[in-house]
Parts: sequence; C-alpha cells; structure tokens
Amino acid sequence: MAQEREWRCGDPQQQRKWADATTDAVRVLEGKWKIVIICQLFGTKEALRFSELERRCEGVNQKMLIQQLKELEKDGIVTRTVYPQVPPKVEYALTEMGKALGPSMAELIDWAIMRRDRMATEVRL
Repeated sequence: MAQEREWRCGDPQQQRKWADATTDAVRVLEGKWKIVIICQLFGTKEALRFSELERRCEGVNQKMLIQQLKELEKDGIVTRTVYPQVPPKVEYALTEMGKALGPSMAELIDWAIMRRDRMATEVRL
C-alpha cells in the first residue's frame, strides 16, 4: 500500500496532491476520541460492544463517543452491527479501510514515543 516518494521532487502539483490527501486523512481522524477508539478496536480481534468501548475510552462521555463512532462509520473506518434483542446489543469493529490504517497508526505511535522521549531528554538538560 505504501508508495515510494521522492519528497523533494520539486513538482508543486505533486506536493499539493500530497497536501490535499493529508488534509483528507486528518479530517477523517480529527476529534479527540477517534484515534483512541481506533486504537482500542485494533487491540482486540473481535468486535467490541458499545459499553466495552465506553469503558476502554476513559474520560469520554456517552454523547461524544456516539458522535465520534457515527463519524467513523460514515467515513468507512468502523462498522456498526445491531443485534435485535432486549436489551439492544451493538458492536463496533474496524472495516477493511480501518484495518488499513494499521501501519500508519504504528508509525504514528512510534513517532509520538520518540517525540515524547526527546522532549523529556531536552527538559532534563
């Protein structure tokens, strides 16, 4: 999936195309809880019930979790399955598009840890 890029290609149209693609990706992932939700869904092999997601996303309120899940579903990252029973059972899982975020999420986590470590080192100096 990852493509080789010549970042210093000097082609303003290509650089604009990359900037537009990045803007689209950030728009899908923006929101305080979306990345947390995605990470929680990566951390399990099966779908998670709404109540379990709510427990795993410490600090999120129910309204915000519902809103973020709806947006992720609309953007094709998460699938929602409702089981016709009482009480209602609703489960969430990553779609193939959501699973495709795996390598990018791993790189983002590595970058965040590297940055955090560097900032901690600079503070001690």
